[in-house]
Amino acid sequence: MDEQDFLATYEPRNYPAVAVTVDVVALTIRDGALHLLLIRRGQPPFEGHWALPGGFVHPDEDLATAARRELAEETGLGGAGLRRVHLEQLASYGAPDRDPRMRIVSVAHLAFAPDLPDPVADTDADEAIWLPVTELTSRQLAFDHGRIIDDGLERARSKLEYTPLATRFLAPEFTIGELRAVYETVWGHPLHAGNFHRKVLSVPGLVESTGASTERGGARGGPRAKLYRAGDARLLHPALLRPAREETVR
Repeated sequence: MDEQDFLATYEPRNYPAVAVTVDVVALTIRDGALHLLLIRRGQPPFEGHWALPGGFVHPDEDLATAARRELAEETGLGGAGLRRVHLEQLASYGAPDRDPRMRIVSVAHLAFAPDLPDPVADTDADEAIWLPVTELTSRQLAFDHGRIIDDGLERARSKLEYTPLATRFLAPEFTIGELRAVYETVWGHPLHAGNFHRKVLSVPGLVESTGASTERGGARGGPRAKLYRAGDARLLHPALLRPAREETVR
């Protein structure tokens, strides 16, 4: 039997049905705090519980396209706005009992962007919110989304150590102080301003000077801050380690 004959007689119904979904851990910084996009489910299963934006992959979609569609539906982002979002695959979750409806494998994605708009609940959701990650314990989560969120937050925190991903939370031009604020917010630790400034400028390709400065000095006066843009580095060497990790390396 050649391949054409094989495919002509192949019967998918002879095998157990498995569905594929995508879930998106979408992070942004609002009012100086790290926020996570959550929706409150408006129908079973887990009606009334909070969940990550996500849904079933359409037959004509690849995984990244499905994740972007789900994110757009919950945030109202489209076109140029959606292109600002950094999206990457996080992990796959396939425990047999993770969804009471049927065997469903979820391919989770991680999304970062600055200043994402207020979310708009989709047709199957009662509400959509940006929730500070410090308030996650106050919400009852659906499915295994607590585990997915934990994995997403750890991925985000670790990627700030060895990639320039922190710059994706900022406008095209930014100060070193604004960059430091991103690290402090995502890591949840204050950083020494002078040490951070020195480390950032010592990492090749992390940032590059625009040659311009802010229009005015800081809140307490002083000189105007220099403006930078993201450099061309894909990996940071040396890495910018979290304070706790710096201690273990030493």
